[in-house]
Amino acid sequence: MEMLEVQTEVHAELERVWRCFTQPEHIIHWNFASDEWHCPEAKSDFEVGGKFSYQMAAKDGSFSFDFWGIFQEIVPNHKIKFSLGEDLGTSRFVEVKFVFDMGVTRVTERFVPESENPVDMQQEGWQLILDNFKKHCETCPG
Repeated sequence: MEMLEVQTEVHAELERVWRCFTQPEHIIHWNFASDEWHCPEAKSDFEVGGKFSYQMAAKDGSFSFDFWGIFQEIVPNHKIKFSLGEDLGTSRFVEVKFVFDMGVTRVTERFVPESENPVDMQQEGWQLILDNFKKHCETCPG
């Protein structure tokens, strides 16, 4: 099973980065790949076995979908692992790691790609979302 990886370095304390990544009130501000999209709703039962659902939608109303899954592992301020959608961990999952060093928090996402879209397109999309995450973390108040 091939995993893809995207990464960013956020100039913020680890606790702030963790909070921005895990709390729905922050997720709605960064969970989209371009300015034509947005995340109008994010719900999360942030515990092992809990479900999350983040709505991703075109701003013009032409398309939307729910990005959802189940949390499999949570190590506060360090690691999150979750399954995606109907699969529930049998083949599609994501691991996110957080490492703080000298004022910078490195966030690395490794994920199993889906089979409907080209791998390079998926990697680019996930990187663009992570870039939005970085921008939000570095500019949001608290």
